Amino acid sequence: MTSVMKLTTPLTAAEIAALALSMAHLGSGPQANAARSGLRHAFEQMEIDDDVVATTLTTLTEPMPAPIADRARTIANAITSGLVIRLHYRDVSGRITVRDVDPVTCMVHREYWYLVGMCRMRHGIRAFRFDRIVATEPTFMPARPHRAEGFLPFQGKRAA
Repeated sequence: MTSVMKLTTPLTAAEIAALALSMAHLGSGPQANAARSGLRHAFEQMEIDDDVVATTLTTLTEPMPAPIADRARTIANAITSGLVIRLHYRDVSGRITVRDVDPVTCMVHREYWYLVGMCRMRHGIRAFRFDRIVATEPTFMPARPHRAEGFLPFQGKRAA
């Protein structure tokens, strides 16, 4: 007999991002594939009638290219350890800057992964696209704590 567990409350955006990030940089081995399959099954229980959400969920369950996965591991470790991460970031115009970031969370919007964090250079919350992060460096500087809720730039504004 097989037992089935049902989720009584939906996963939050931060929980989905954390689960997906944990899986995304694992590569394409048997356990990583099984974990992604499990996440896809969890998504099957959700009612999705939005193309943006459907594309985002597809991106969440696909393996990252190896170089991006390596940087994602460094980012995930910084978030878990509560440490500042140094990014070498190429902006949309091709300019590369080096930024120290207090990492808050990671998220996916459509086909792109993002690190959401407090950029110490810009003194504000920013979303850094993973495919534009050229390099990551761990630091030993403690990050200032920030809650993920309210810092996810693509989530809708909540009704008051």
